[in-house]
Amino acid sequence: MSIKNFFVVLLVTIGAACNKKQTTTPIYNAPPNDQHISILTQHTDNSRAGFNSNETKLTTSNVNTSQFGKLFSLPVDDQVYAQPLVVGNLNISNGNHNVVFIAAVSNSVYAYDADNGTLYWQKNFSAPGMRAPRASDMTGACGGFYQDFSGSIGIVGTPVIDSISKTMYFVARNTNGSNTFNQYLHAINIVTGAEVNGSPVQIAATYNGNGDGSVNNIINFDSQKQNQRQALILVNGRIFVSFSSHCDWGPYHGWILGYNANNLQQEIVYNDTPDGIYGGIWESGMGLAADNQGSLYAVTGNGTVGVGNDPTNPRNRGESAMKLSVNAGSLKVETYFTPFNFQILEQQDLDYGVMGTFLIPNSNYYFTGCKDGNLYLLNKDNMGGYQLSSNQVQQTIPLGVDANLHCQPSYYKGAGKEFLYVWSENDPLRAFPFNRGSNTLELNNQLTYNGGGPKGQSGAMLTVSSNGDVAGTGIVWAAYAKTGDAEHAVSPGVLRAFDATDISKLLWSNDEKPAQDAAGTYAKFSSPVVANGHVYLATFSNSVAVYGIK
Repeated sequence: MSIKNFFVVLLVTIGAACNKKQTTTPIYNAPPNDQHISILTQHTDNSRAGFNSNETKLTTSNVNTSQFGKLFSLPVDDQVYAQPLVVGNLNISNGNHNVVFIAAVSNSVYAYDADNGTLYWQKNFSAPGMRAPRASDMTGACGGFYQDFSGSIGIVGTPVIDSISKTMYFVARNTNGSNTFNQYLHAINIVTGAEVNGSPVQIAATYNGNGDGSVNNIINFDSQKQNQRQALILVNGRIFVSFSSHCDWGPYHGWILGYNANNLQQEIVYNDTPDGIYGGIWESGMGLAADNQGSLYAVTGNGTVGVGNDPTNPRNRGESAMKLSVNAGSLKVETYFTPFNFQILEQQDLDYGVMGTFLIPNSNYYFTGCKDGNLYLLNKDNMGGYQLSSNQVQQTIPLGVDANLHCQPSYYKGAGKEFLYVWSENDPLRAFPFNRGSNTLELNNQLTYNGGGPKGQSGAMLTVSSNGDVAGTGIVWAAYAKTGDAEHAVSPGVLRAFDATDISKLLWSNDEKPAQDAAGTYAKFSSPVVANGHVYLATFSNSVAVYGIK
């Protein structure tokens, strides 16, 4: 065999091995774990409140520099934008294990033992003969100077897992490096990594309308320009996938597509600006929220509002929050809110849909925010619509014009204490008590942490853990860029932990002992995952750092 042919065979063999089920030796000698909690979707559940109330190991007493720190890292082949997901007590590799699933922008997916770092399988899901697109492939974005992504743009939106069928759903993007771009919805078996029957399906859609890019009153989905940034969501047997853009590179629209989770047949198509422009669904990488009745909740960015001179017409709903219900193959706007000054927001690029949003658990209220620094508390069943000169909403909370709210807020409920947390760039970490009597946030009783925080144009990604309402177990976890502007640059990251009942108390920070605890560079819009005594932190350093009790 010639040297050339030898290396060809070697490369083929290595490539085949990388796509097979495999087991490596453990990275970490972990004690047995009696916790088996699953985190199957972005920010814990479909409320997107980011609250794991079933964490029994981590407390305000043991999360400190002497007892808590980095245990090991899980290597992957590229940056991680998607939040890792955890399945507890999964029957895999001849035993039951807690497993963490990681999706990288190379279109690779990994299944690791969540407690000791054993690799169970890894696989790349790029289409044959294609690769993940890169920022340089978005030639018209930001006038040709696109920096919102620093490299590849394969799997970006956080997947979702159905623990009953043991299926993971995600979107992988592909290009041939020329003018061919496509996006595929995949459904894979989480035990083996194999595609399930009918997977993948190429994402395509059309919608009736005369908006930007329409031809003969038909708008076609554009696989290059439509950015699948948000997390996927599983609701009543359907997978919903939502889209924004690359730096407002048009023509684009805000799309929501619904697929049957069993056979991946497309059943729902919705476009939020069919007779206009833009309307991307961003929410700092969080996903659509859903209530127990199956209604979806979305917030849209810059784009057309109303039809003609009627801003109350629900057909075009840029710059708005919406409650959507399934209706005859599409989604119907049940109620909405559009700020009275939406024209100014539009002109100054202060879009509404920038902040992650969530439904306050066991309430009728939806927490949202706008790039102009205003937080809004909305009645989810009567959001307030559009009013000419004022906003008719439950509550408005101004943080200031520098708080652009590129962030993911979170929630906590303890014994007699209930808080909503938000940490925007250029603003302190804030904890607002939620009053169930008035259904408002108590601004006069808010708590703050003023010890320095995120700058630039990316705020903090927050998650909360506790052991129910047991005192001394509520912890707010915050990940953000320690320095630099993470919107357009890869920056060093920091992970911090605060007492959930008094956020002025910093419990632990991974920059206190950087030699042991540093994770790497900050993964923009990927929140920490807390499960089974561990914290999983995605990075742009081609790894996920794992923290726990040492």
